[in-house]
Amino acid sequence: MLSRIVVSVSAVSSSSSTYPSPFLCKLNPTIPKVLGLKGLSHNFTNCTTWNKNLNLNRKCSARMENFKTKAAAAQPLTNADELIDSVETFIFDCDGVIWKGDKLIDGVPQTLDMLRSRGKRLVFVTNNSTKSRKQYGKKFETLGLDVSEEEIFASSFAAAAYLKSVDFPKDKKVYVVGEDGILKELELAGFQYLGGPEDGGKKIELKPGFLMEHDKDIGAVVVGFDRYFNYYKVQYGTLCIRENPGCLFIATNRDAVTHLTDAQEWAGGGSMVGAFVGSTQREPLVVGKPSTFMMDYVANKFGILKSQICMVGDRLDTDILFGQNGGCKTLLVLSGVTSLSMLQSPSNSIQPDFYTNKISDFLSLKAAAV
Repeated sequence: MLSRIVVSVSAVSSSSSTYPSPFLCKLNPTIPKVLGLKGLSHNFTNCTTWNKNLNLNRKCSARMENFKTKAAAAQPLTNADELIDSVETFIFDCDGVIWKGDKLIDGVPQTLDMLRSRGKRLVFVTNNSTKSRKQYGKKFETLGLDVSEEEIFASSFAAAAYLKSVDFPKDKKVYVVGEDGILKELELAGFQYLGGPEDGGKKIELKPGFLMEHDKDIGAVVVGFDRYFNYYKVQYGTLCIRENPGCLFIATNRDAVTHLTDAQEWAGGGSMVGAFVGSTQREPLVVGKPSTFMMDYVANKFGILKSQICMVGDRLDTDILFGQNGGCKTLLVLSGVTSLSMLQSPSNSIQPDFYTNKISDFLSLKAAAV
């Protein structure tokens, strides 16, 4: 039954938090809700109020962790038609669902064509920040998939969209630890930036008495997946976060692994973010999955009821939690990082509504159900 009840408690994510910033004085009342923050005062100029709210937030999170209820076990998908008919929109993760590295997963084109023929809206959401929406559009095209830029939402875009949503001052700059996708989205949004791939070749000569300078006008540090990651970037970003008053620490995602090739898993953006968590002793504000920021953005843009969405992904702690946090139906595919044994492990508390091997099972299960 699609209407089965699944008990899932999601506290304010331990992987994301915010810190007092003068930029947030302009914060509109919807932002705390968008980021999953409840009960916070909007008067962030009052540090006493902030500290009380932050402590309350932490206590609530701890209490909710203690009372986390084991979700009902996920069911294998046996009737694809029933699931397809129950929703209007399918949101797909990309890595491990649509492709692995630069290789398309079998049956994807036919599955997407079938869903479109049945009048379903398709949206593609990825935590990978290395490309902009336009660049992802070209990747879909190269793989032979007809997907428009308006249907694609990457965490690189989410970082720029978040800065716009909090009225980040245009006279402030963003330091980027990441790749070209973040730079392009910041540029399209009209923000000044430093860093990115060009800092990948920079080195620090550690001589006695050396003091590293940094730009005092940097008001945000955005950290994403970065194949050019180095010590220069860690030190520069750390100085900005720790020493520039009100500097925001934003992470595109905290994924442990990613699919750079279809042969194995590779260390993900979470490894870069973790370096800054260690050096700054601060938690980032995460704009990618499982934060609800992108879900709310997509729902508002297209006017979609979240109860009419099915989130399809290969990761429990990002994709499936993303869907559950947004109040959507969830389908786990075993074509990516999660195996059936991982899903059914007693230590796993995140249970999707359904699971199946890959999205092309929609075709065979549809045929079997007729």
